Amino acid sequence: LYSIELPFMRWKRSPWLAALCILAVRAVMVQLGFFLHMQQALDISGFTLTRPLAFTMGFMLLFSVVIALFKDIPDVKGDTQAGVKTFSVRHGVANIYWVCIGLLLAAYGAGVVFGLTSPVGWSRLPVALGHLGFAALLWERSKQVNTSRKPELTEHYMFVWKLFYAEYLLIPFLR
Repeated sequence: LYSIELPFMRWKRSPWLAALCILAVRAVMVQLGFFLHMQQALDISGFTLTRPLAFTMGFMLLFSVVIALFKDIPDVKGDTQAGVKTFSVRHGVANIYWVCIGLLLAAYGAGVVFGLTSPVGWSRLPVALGHLGFAALLWERSKQVNTSRKPELTEHYMFVWKLFYAEYLLIPFLR
């Protein structure tokens, strides 16, 4: 659907629309859908925005912004040739790359604070250390990327996706 040449379906030409789609699905629909499914499965009535759900949605929202921005970084040459004005084309690969890394580090910092302020003692350490560990991995790998080399950018983009899915290992510990 992303690449179909139909009116309103060529989302790459509209970075805001592509980002909005990624944000809606990854940050809201998946998180809220799973939460509501579990409430129904456990026969819990009524909706309450819990602390873990609010954090997860906010964290995934920030992560989804990064994925929406980062996805165009490796293809800046092709986008430039095609006249597609992505953020990477407009603001430069290195700038958008480091904005993405900064946003992810901020999200992980929030995860550390969330963990340390948990009202449930046993969840503090795994949540805080997990986010700190993911941040350290991201930082170490990010410093080594040559932003002028497409293969390195593509590999790092795939690493960001691995970090995205690794976050699901920490979600059960959120309290």
